[in-house]
Amino acid sequence: MTLGPIELVVIGFENGQFNGEIIPELERLVSAGVISIVDGIFVQKTADDEVVIVEFDDVDGDPAIDALGALLAEVQGLISDEDVDTLIDTLPVGAAAAVLCFEHTWVVPLRDAIVNAGGELLESVRVPGAVVQEVLDAVAALD
Repeated sequence: MTLGPIELVVIGFENGQFNGEIIPELERLVSAGVISIVDGIFVQKTADDEVVIVEFDDVDGDPAIDALGALLAEVQGLISDEDVDTLIDTLPVGAAAAVLCFEHTWVVPLRDAIVNAGGELLESVRVPGAVVQEVLDAVAALD
């Protein structure tokens, strides 16, 4: 099986607490077939030289992290040690981050239809919503 497009997102928690409030929306997206979570970790920097790393496929005992781990599809191991090291270097003391690697499963039927029609997806560009809004605001300001 060929995976659909993969995206890595890093969600920061400045106060270092992950309370699970995002889980219902992630559950909705997974159950609707929009995304599949294929890897994930939680990183918390408790001191300059002290970091806690929890992989979501390991039962941790923290209900919020375990609930997130329950959403994982087959773990693909896509988050590298280098990804984790880079995150740790940028994370301030006391903060935490969840790193989610998900497959855009909604694209798979479209991709297959394109291929079956003899086509080829030549490029895919992701533009963050905040950037689009800035452009729209700038255009509106010109009117």
